[in-house]
Amino acid sequence: MKTSRRDFSRLLLVATALAPFATAVRAADDDDTGLPNTFISPCGRPYRAATGAPYPVVDWFKQADKNGDGRLERDEFVADSEAFFAVLDFKKTGVLTPLVIAFYEQRIAPEILGAGLPHGAADRFGGPLWLAQYQSAPIDPSGKDLQPKPPKPKDFDESNQGAAPYSFFDEPEPLMAADMNLNGFITKANFLKVADMHFTTLDPDGNGYLTLAKLPKTPIQKLLEKTRPGRKRS
Repeated sequence: MKTSRRDFSRLLLVATALAPFATAVRAADDDDTGLPNTFISPCGRPYRAATGAPYPVVDWFKQADKNGDGRLERDEFVADSEAFFAVLDFKKTGVLTPLVIAFYEQRIAPEILGAGLPHGAADRFGGPLWLAQYQSAPIDPSGKDLQPKPPKPKDFDESNQGAAPYSFFDEPEPLMAADMNLNGFITKANFLKVADMHFTTLDPDGNGYLTLAKLPKTPIQKLLEKTRPGRKRS
């Protein structure tokens, strides 16, 4: 498939706008476990830490907990997703396009495409990679948003593909989890709707807040703690 001059110009615009947010994947050190010390937050923002540092779920929690009281409330949780959407929605249209999503997967969170894992590790996490925005899907004839199934915490995940090893949920591609119309475009309203659902899933007791100690552990975090028993969350 050829890329038109217009498509190339649009892609260049996306890359230029989001380049400051793009982060290279940290290479694993030879003397370490060979596993990336990476966490992908519920809204899809990646957090990476140095070898031997606490698992970076700590970094996400602390920056999302704006009042610093150790409790991540629903409003703070959703606001964290809204802030990341604002970064991706650089044209302020309220919609993430396939070009923006492709840039996110390739430059912001390339772990989704298998980057950062040592040789052979991709097989450990389910093999096939997630390329949702390139797959066609029917649109609901009613024109209404399709209601997704509630996301499952990582303790019950069965896919372990894409972002799943680094996150709480069975979602290979975090952004596309909000593509409720199945048309490759993500609206802000649906993105925040998924955030609200995520919070409900992570707060099964209905406390109205999350604490770091009670959050589930990602598969990568479990492996890091197994191979490096001294590694802690904080």
